[in-house]
This record gives sequence, structure tokens and C-alpha cells, in this order.
Amino acid sequence: MTRTTIGIGGAAEGTDMVLNIGPQHPSTHGVLRLRLVLDGERISSAEPVVGYMHRGAEKLFEARDYRQIVMLANRHDWLSAFSNELGVVLAVERMLGMEVPERAVWLRTLLAELNRVLNHLMFLGSYPLELGGITPIFYAFAEREELQHVMEEVSGGRMHYMFNRVGGLKEDLPAGWLGRARHAVASVRARMDRFDDLVLGNEIFRGRTRGIGVLTARDVHGFGVSGPIARACGVDFDLRRDEPYLAYGELGGVLKVATREEGDCLARFEVLLDQTHNALDLAAACLDRLAELPPGPVNQRLPKVLKAPEGHTYAWTENPLGINGYYLVSKGDKTPYRLKLRSASFNNVQALTVLLPGTLVADMVAILGSMFFVVGDIDK
Repeated sequence: MTRTTIGIGGAAEGTDMVLNIGPQHPSTHGVLRLRLVLDGERISSAEPVVGYMHRGAEKLFEARDYRQIVMLANRHDWLSAFSNELGVVLAVERMLGMEVPERAVWLRTLLAELNRVLNHLMFLGSYPLELGGITPIFYAFAEREELQHVMEEVSGGRMHYMFNRVGGLKEDLPAGWLGRARHAVASVRARMDRFDDLVLGNEIFRGRTRGIGVLTARDVHGFGVSGPIARACGVDFDLRRDEPYLAYGELGGVLKVATREEGDCLARFEVLLDQTHNALDLAAACLDRLAELPPGPVNQRLPKVLKAPEGHTYAWTENPLGINGYYLVSKGDKTPYRLKLRSASFNNVQALTVLLPGTLVADMVAILGSMFFVVGDIDK
């Protein structure tokens, strides 16, 4: 069998052709390379080539103390910074046997859901853009900006919030912040139907995504796929409901886990949109609960040198893109002995090896965009 390797563009004779998409391609969220073997216009095999952004975060964790690792933890998925921070402080708090003040628990839940909306809005806008529809991303960024203002006001950070601390949160809320957050959430909720009408109601978008890139529940389990991609295949699993943490155990009446059975690109987009609606409902419920709570602390007083006792633990959270886990091993020092990160995108993107073969090159971007990954979350 003759095999020819080329980049994007060009022509060559042969039975099959190896086409490199990337490593710098405008349709990917970061620097990803796909190595495709083509039989005419159809993909016969696909290999995601990762590692172009690898920064060795897991080794850097070992040289930072428990306060400093929060800065590293929030950067691998730059669209889910608050959720990334949350997982690592939950792991340390579990090792310490530390109870967090009630106001901090509800505030963390609120900010985690706002972060979920910010993450999903980016993909709700960028996915149609990758298929040629430019208008949705303008709406997505308008809604993101409204929520970014309240997140930036409370934390001081625009993307990397650095607001979680071992034992709670960095500081209490600015005066009047709850009212401004409530107004922002209500405004975005009132306008979310735009995506239902503008995108899901568009027959071109539906034609490009329905029945394309079908992922089976078996492959979801085989690759460890999680989050909205897994739930679009009928895998009904969400840590917020199935292993509640923070205040999710008290939000069962509001929390709704969106699922679909089709497993195609359209189903993945629909699940993401449903999750965004529900995250806004959860944020509104958290704001209601916070309004009822009496004033109180949002963190615990910590020693100058914080040391976790010898042992190990695993803390996982339902991040916007799927399951995010930290396996922490301590030898009783002020730095972790080991801190292993299980990121959602790393597992999710591996499914491309079974998702792309048999599909047309023209559908590759539609499938790739529907996997909702951040490359920093793959490379870590």
C-alpha cells in the first residue's frame, strides 16, 4: 500500500494519504494536531497528537506549597479556572479534615455555576462559528461579559480568579455584590432563548450536526469520557447529583441532569445548552440561599506553614467539561509528595480515534468542535 504524507493542501498519488491537521489550526481550542489517514474524502484512521502545550504541572505541584499550587491548578482549563481551583482545595481540606464555613460553601457553589455558564457560553458561540455561523459568538460574548463583570469584581481576576483558599475563600463579598450578581444572572437567563432560536432553529446547523460523529455509550465507558459529551450518549452520570459536594445535596430540586440518546454533534450541543440553562437556575437558587444566611466568616484561620498529614486522598468534581480529579499524596510536608491531575479533556479527546474513522473530511471540523475541549486541559 502506498502512503503519502502531506500538510493541509496539496495533492499526491497513492492508495491512501496521511493528512496533518495542525498543530496550529484555527478550528481548535489550543494547539492540537490530528494525524488523519484518508481514503479519498473519507477518514480511515485518526490519531490526536498532543503535548505541544505541556508544561509539566504535576511536577511543578511538588515544588509549591499548598497555597501556591492553587495558582497552577486553575490554568490547565482556562475556561474553568474557578472549578479547577476548587478541586485542589477540596483535596487538601479533606486531608486536613477541615470544615468550611457555610457561607463559603454556598458561595463556592454559586461561583462554580457561574464559571460553568462562562465556559459553556464560549462553546455555544464558537461551535457555530466553526461551522460558518458568525452571529452566535457575538451574543455569547455579550452574555459572558455581563457575568465576567461580577466574577472579576468579587475575585479581582478576569480569567484566573485565584479566589479559592484552603479553608474557604480569599475574602468576603464587596458591598452590594449579591444584588449585582442577581441582576446579571437574571439578565442572562432572560436572553438565553436566543441560542435555542438562532442556532437550534437553524436548519443548516442541524443539517451539519444531526447524525454526524455518533459516539456510543460503550466508547464513552471505554475511553473514560465524561461531562456533557458522555451525557449526550445516554450516560446519565453527574457528580453533583450522584456524589454531591459543596451545597449540591441541598439543590436536588433545582439540579437537572440533561441527557440525550443520539450521541451525535447535535446532541452534544443540545446537552451543553440545557446545562447552561440549568446552571443559571442553580446560580439563582444559590443567591436566594445566600440572602437568607446571617453574616459570618468565609474562611478558616490557617497556620503560617500549612502541612497536610501523611496519607493520600482523591477529590473529584463535575467541572464544566467533565470529571476533574486530583489524587494527592502527602508525606507530612508543606508541599505535596505527588499531585496527579485527571483532566476531562484528556480523556474526552481520545475518543476521536473511534469517532472520526468512517466520516468525511468535510465533517471533521463539525465533530472536532463538538468535543468541547481545551488543549491546556489535555496537555496539563
